[in-house]
Amino acid sequence: MKTKMKLIAALKIWVVIYPSITLFLYLLSKSSLELPLYLKTLFLTLILVPWVVFIGVPFVDFIMRQLSTEIDKK
Repeated sequence: MKTKMKLIAALKIWVVIYPSITLFLYLLSKSSLELPLYLKTLFLTLILVPWVVFIGVPFVDFIMRQLSTEIDKK
């Protein structure tokens, strides 16, 4: 994979993971359940890895395709 493609893939993942982690940590902080760090991390990764792989990044790909189609039409 070329460097440019790796950078684009990394940016797509970051665009999905940053807001997802932020939201999830916010929701966990509002919970009355106090969990040890290792359990929070386990819970976070169990939810967010499938979210990023199966929903988040494909959604970003879809949006990027739509935007590139719009730009190509102009």
